[in-house]
Formats: sequence, structure tokens, C-alpha cells
Amino acid sequence: MGIILNKSFALKVSLIITTYNWPEALELVLKSLEKQTRMPDEIIIADDGSGSPTRKVVEGFKENEDLPIKHLWHEDDGFRRTVILNKALAQAIGDYIIQLDGDCIMHPKFVEDHIKNASKNTYLFGSRVNIKQESLEEIFNNKKVLFEYGNTLIKNKTRNLHIPFFQKLYKPSSTLSKKLRGCNLSYWKKDIVAINGYNEDMTGWGREDSEMAVRLLNNGVKGKRIRYGGIIYHIWHLVKEKSRLNINESIQQEAIDKKLVWCKNGLDKYLSDKK
Repeated sequence: MGIILNKSFALKVSLIITTYNWPEALELVLKSLEKQTRMPDEIIIADDGSGSPTRKVVEGFKENEDLPIKHLWHEDDGFRRTVILNKALAQAIGDYIIQLDGDCIMHPKFVEDHIKNASKNTYLFGSRVNIKQESLEEIFNNKKVLFEYGNTLIKNKTRNLHIPFFQKLYKPSSTLSKKLRGCNLSYWKKDIVAINGYNEDMTGWGREDSEMAVRLLNNGVKGKRIRYGGIIYHIWHLVKEKSRLNINESIQQEAIDKKLVWCKNGLDKYLSDKK
């Protein structure tokens, strides 16, 4: 199926892809973007301080005029994913934001699934299929971005079933789901602005996405799982260093206990010149 042009949709969509120093993975993610049945209005590469190899990959894909890519970069000063995400959100032109990590290859219907399931006062999280560690050499050597059901390179094969009708069976919930992953999220920009985006007190890996989701829930925005759709293929890698996890968990628990909506150290600092 060819690309469905944005002009046929009133909704403006921004796809934000976070990345850090893994250009080989980012290349596959951007190759999967070329196969989407619905293109976003813009793609922001939210780069947490990668080196020149990543810049070279991005510049190569910018040559494709069908991919409206922006490369947003800041200096490497440790794990500052919350900061680069807030900076990307401040620049995003979309009414609707789809969020992805730079190690997650997209199913061809990924963007389309998120848009078709979008509804007011709701954030979405899709399905994650894991690529096996022993499959890495093959997918990188062959630049593989398409994985049919039952493919031997992947785990969790039932998550790779794409059934649009079944996607409708899942309803929004006011409870934080353990299935939520920041590598596969979408939400309305006005909803994330209303809670001041990501909490930049959360540095280091862990809980930054779920803490943000807790505040969305506290503000009346429900979460909905896209089962049998919104599929990504997560490229295996070693688990990131977790020295800040306990601190981040305590910040999240405070948001739960106090029913917090707003974080003080968040998105608004980047929006001040846009008001």
C-alpha cells in the first residue's frame, strides 16, 4: 500500500523519536518510517547527545523529501531523556504526538493505528514485540524492518497479530497499566502541556514515562491499550544503568499519593517564548 498523504487529514501529527548513540538501530527505525501507510506531518529526532555517526544517519534520511525530519540535539550530559523530550514537545507543530524510541522498528500500520484510535481525553500505548538477541546480526546485515507473523527472529509472536477489529475491544481506563512503555505512546499535545510535560527531576533511566502518565490520569486523561495494533519491534540491547531508579520511583510514588497533576521542573520553560 502506498503512503496516504497528510492533506487528506485535518489532524496534524508529530512523531517524536528519542535516540542516543545507536545509529545502526536508528537507521532501521527510519527505514520502517518510509513504509508507513500514514505519514506524520513532522518527525522530530530527539537526540540526547549522540555523536556524528547519528547525525550522518539523520542527514541521509533528510534527503527523502517525503520525510519532514527535524534533528533536535543537545550536549551529552548523562541520561537526560526527560529534557530532550520536553524540548521536542515545545517545538512540535502537531495537535497529536506519537512517541517512539530509536531502537523500535515500526509495523507499517504503526502511525495509522495510533491516529485511528486517537480520542479525546485519552492517551494510547501500543504493542511491543521483542527481537531476539541472536537475531541482531541478521536484522542489521539485511536492514530488515518487516516481520510477518510467526517470524523466527522475534519473541511474543501473538503480539505481532494485526487485527483492527480487535483493537476496538479495549476501553480507556483510569488505572496505570503495567503494559505502558514510553517507547510506544501517543497523546494530545494540549494534554501534555496541561501537566507541564515530563518531570526533569527524573534523570537516569526508569519511570519517567509512567510518572508522566500518572499525572495525565490524575488530570482526567485515561489510558487505552492498542492491542493487536500500534506494533513496534524492540531491538534487543543490554538494560541501561539503573542507579537513579529508586529516586525516580519515589518521585512517581509522590505523584500517585498526592494526586499531582503539575511538575515544577518541566515543559513550560521551553514554551515561554511561544505564548
